[in-house]
Amino acid sequence: MKLFYGWIIVGAGIVVTCIGLGAMLSLSVFLQPLSEVMGWSRTSISTAALLNFVCMGVGSFVWGALSDRLGTRAVGLAGGVLLGLGLVTASQATTLSQFQLLFGVLVGVAAGSFYTPMIATTTRWFTRHRSLAVALVSSGLGLGTMTVAPLALAHHHL
Repeated sequence: MKLFYGWIIVGAGIVVTCIGLGAMLSLSVFLQPLSEVMGWSRTSISTAALLNFVCMGVGSFVWGALSDRLGTRAVGLAGGVLLGLGLVTASQATTLSQFQLLFGVLVGVAAGSFYTPMIATTTRWFTRHRSLAVALVSSGLGLGTMTVAPLALAHHHL
């Protein structure tokens, strides 16, 4: 029995949304340590999360259009590079405004490259079981929240 390639796309979509959005949503794990070490208020740090969601929403429009033009693979790769760059540079931020710009804006824009293009690609692969396939890719969001933040916390305590 041969595996339908669409299910490979679904698996990749779960992993991509899990890691990409899980990394963005793991800020809550670092809220207290950042506040204590950097002397920033929790409200100021949480502003980065607000910027994440705004930039992810706006970025999704741009990434979606680019995905139609360049393909989901190119968009996902570019978003992954941008996410890595955002996370690494945000970890080196020395001022609150740097952190908000790097983690809030850059990571938020990068996160927008994952969900929308993966859902669009998934729907193109399926006529039967489309709802299940989209639901599975969407489950990467919850899976990312459930796994990436605790893994980040465990790594933080090492």
